[in-house]
Amino acid sequence: MLKKLAIIGFGSTMLGIGINGFILPFHLINGGLFGVSLLIKYLFGFKAGIIFILLNIPVYMFAYKSDRMYFYNGLIGAVLSGFMIELLLPLNGRFHFSILNSVIVGSIIIGIGVGVMLRNHISPGGMDLLALLISKWSKINVGVIMVVMDGMIILTGLVLLQNARLLYSLLVISIVGLLATIITSYPRVQSNTI
Repeated sequence: MLKKLAIIGFGSTMLGIGINGFILPFHLINGGLFGVSLLIKYLFGFKAGIIFILLNIPVYMFAYKSDRMYFYNGLIGAVLSGFMIELLLPLNGRFHFSILNSVIVGSIIIGIGVGVMLRNHISPGGMDLLALLISKWSKINVGVIMVVMDGMIILTGLVLLQNARLLYSLLVISIVGLLATIITSYPRVQSNTI
């Protein structure tokens, strides 16, 4: 349990840093329910972390009926991720990179956080949890499923916000999805006890 909490803490912190430090300053979005939460924030000014937790409720009700382990791990992951996004909000505007460099650095940080959590069957919430469940049933890599779902969210954001800069968000989901795919693809090393 301690190891699981450490993994969730690490992943959530990486998400909070990546989103607040590198994605929010340029009003970009990333994928999943984080992306939906950011869209709502940009459109209506609501707090992204709180919206993220609320949007997770239907997904977790579905997960509770489908797979209790994913439900409990994901619930802790989503609440802590939402909390860390709000806690690390002061990082917004602290780093001064070009938009391209910010996208690359932020995506790598988010991708590592998401990948480490997914590798340990922990979801940072929302569509990542849905992607984990679909991956379990379909045997398609969870990173691939995430990229497809995230692409649909970005296209919705482009239509709603009509901001061409959101095209950079496609790079965000590509890097995050690639890292998640790489991190979750390698088989775990089993430790032998003597």
